[in-house]
Amino acid sequence: MCKHEQKSCPRCGAVFECKTGDINNCQCFGVELSVAEETFIASHYNDCLCRNCLLQLKQRYTLFTEQEIFYKYR
Repeated sequence: MCKHEQKSCPRCGAVFECKTGDINNCQCFGVELSVAEETFIASHYNDCLCRNCLLQLKQRYTLFTEQEIFYKYR
């Protein structure tokens, strides 16, 4: 039997269904994170996030690293 769990996003509070037993139908399916992005998110949160927050944090990480590179090699 597939494991589905109602969760509350620790970042925004949105309620979503986590489908760890059916990852292809989980709300986070298709959000591709690099190892660095996963590490960044895991350093701030220790549970599943909603899809919107995952996408927002992925974008913020990208902007942060681009700015860091810009100022480092300026």
